[in-house]
Formats: sequence, structure tokens, C-alpha cells
Amino acid sequence: MPQSPSGAVVIGGGIGGLAAAAALHLAGRPVTVLERARSLEPVGAAVSLSPNALRALDVLGVGDRIRDLAAWQGDGGLRAPGGRWISRTDAAAAAERFGGPLVLLHRAVLIDALAGLLPPGAVRTSAEARLADPGDDRRPARVSTPDGDLEAGLVVAADGVHSTTRRTLFPAHPGAVYAGFTTWRTVVPVPGVRFASHETWGRGCLWGTHPLEDGRVYAYAAAMTPAGRHAPDDERAELLRRFGHWHSPVPEVLAAVRPEDVLRHDVHHIADPPPAYHRGRVALLGDAAHAMAPTLGQGANQAVEDAVVLAHLSGDLAAYTAARLPRTTAIARRAARVARVDMMRDRAGIALRNVVIATASRLRPGLLLRGFDGIADWRPPQPPYAAVRTDADRR
Repeated sequence: MPQSPSGAVVIGGGIGGLAAAAALHLAGRPVTVLERARSLEPVGAAVSLSPNALRALDVLGVGDRIRDLAAWQGDGGLRAPGGRWISRTDAAAAAERFGGPLVLLHRAVLIDALAGLLPPGAVRTSAEARLADPGDDRRPARVSTPDGDLEAGLVVAADGVHSTTRRTLFPAHPGAVYAGFTTWRTVVPVPGVRFASHETWGRGCLWGTHPLEDGRVYAYAAAMTPAGRHAPDDERAELLRRFGHWHSPVPEVLAAVRPEDVLRHDVHHIADPPPAYHRGRVALLGDAAHAMAPTLGQGANQAVEDAVVLAHLSGDLAAYTAARLPRTTAIARRAARVARVDMMRDRAGIALRNVVIATASRLRPGLLLRGFDGIADWRPPQPPYAAVRTDADRR
């Protein structure tokens, strides 16, 4: 049965797609989410949410719930593989500067919270979807599925970094390209190990370790490597070879990891943005519009921002492009620049980089926070539906 032309169809049931569906539902639109996987159980580990995304989640009414379920990031910093601290971060100073904390939680927790905002039957899993017609001012858009076509007044393409919808809308666009490095992620319990959150930069590689609210540890790693490579044995063994000799708690985390606990993915990003984030009645959202390197931790954050802005401007997709394309392009380019710095291979360059960062952190402690000015301080165009708690409220 066709969808109502006044309704919305969302292609993709990840963080961005579900956030968009929730925002549109709250705005009064009938919405259907088409997810090709058999369930909404996310493939992935943890996700960091900065104050900009938490304010967007406040608009959806789940910001405080996420703050309660997430680990609030405490003091930590940047380290060298031998353990020396290059710079320290002050969580309180960051929260004061940007109006809230940085939090970390498992992706499944966020997916569940967003899906819970939707009415029963709004999400269809095992639903392959293809844009058949983007529509225009005179006719609705049309999405083809194995069960028949759906017509909609709005189609939201949240179908990921290799979006087929983006290729349909803009066939001349080059799409996502390999960013030059691969990532590993894991979430494991590591009993008895105490540590401060940190990211450690090596030569063409990095490692990060952060505690989660449920007592488990989220760890991630990245390394410059040709695309499509995999370990000859298993990815845990590859991590041991690359990082097993680094400072504590890296060896302790790896000792707790099983091979099946490790996810490995090559990083692809959109180096050149598409000409617009919309065409006809179709809007691109999240990685489908602006896949970016994870070095600023903004991929999911920008998708949630997209969602609330789209719901606010869904009657004017040109305004959505105008609001989102410049901002996300600038952030994606900044993430690519950061990747070139933290994945540096030249030994002399690494030594100079570390000295500059350490000196800047010592002489002007808040200087490094400026890298998130214009990102973490973003505010939604509409007021929140929920109260926003502070760190003092939480204690």
C-alpha cells in the first residue's frame, strides 16, 4: 500500500536515519523507516556525543536519558606510545566552554533510545529500498521495495557512506574515497584496570582507551595501511603486533580481547561534497551526505544535527542544503586535516608536533579546545523538548 504523499520515507535505520524519523514524527509527519538489515542491532562499538549532538537529542526529548546512560568523559589527554603525557584535557573546562559534557555510550543504547521514539510499525527491517523517482513540486518521490513502491512527500536518504541514493541523485559525483587508514574497535570488560581516558599517537597509527558507564572499556585503533588489507591470522593478533608493546592499559585491554570482539573497517570519506544535499523531494543525511574521518568524533554528531535541522526545514530542502552543506563540509575538511597530523609518519615531524602540542598545552591550557569552537557549541534552530542537566545536577 503506498505511503501517504504527505508522509516521509527514511532509507536506512542507523543513528542518522532513526534520529531523522523521530524528528519528523515529532513534527507531525507520518514516517516509515526502511532498513535492509534483519534487525536494528547496530554493527559497531561505542559512539561519542559532544554537546552539539546532545542539544539536538534534547529537541527529540531523549538528551537527558542519554546523559544518564552514558559515561561522562573525565580528565585525560594525549600520550606517546611509551606512556608520556603530551597534553592533558580538562573535562570541566571543556564542558564550560561548550555548554555541556562529552559523553560515550554503546551505539546500541542510542539506537534503542531513538527507535523507542517511533510509533509501532514505523520501522521495517529486511527492507531493501531503492529510490525510483526523486519527485518534484508536482509529484511525490517514489521508493521501490520488494513489497511494492512507496510514494512520499519527503525521502530521507540515510543509507551510509556508499549511499546508492546519492549515486542516483548525483551520478557524476565521485562518491566516497579511501582516507588512507583503517580502524579497529572493541568493547570489552577489563576487570581491575584503572586508567584515565587517553588517545595515544604513534608513527602512522594511534590508539584510544575510554571507560563506559557499564564498566566495560571502549578501545579503538587506527593505522595507515593500503585499502582492503586484513590480518593473515586474526585482527586481535594484528593489534598485538602493532600495539601490544605500548603503555598500560593497552596490553591489559588486548589481553582481555577475543578475536571475535574486534571490528575492522577501512575509513572512507567524502573528500568533495555533492553539489547539494537534496534533489527533488529527497534529502541526503549523515554519511550519505558528508562521510568524514573519525578524527574529530563528529560523524554521528553531525547526523543527529542533520536530523533536527531537516525536520525544522523539511518544507524547504534548499534551506536544508544551505544550512548543512557549508557546516558539514568545513567539519569534514577539518577532520581530514587532523588525520594528517595525528597519523603522521615522519619521525622528525612527529617530534616537532609533540613538542608544539606539549608547549601549547602548558603555556595556554585552553588553546587546544579551540579546535572544537564552531563545532561543539552549535545549537539547534528549535528549542528543546526536555530539560538539560548539568554535571552538577548529575552529581
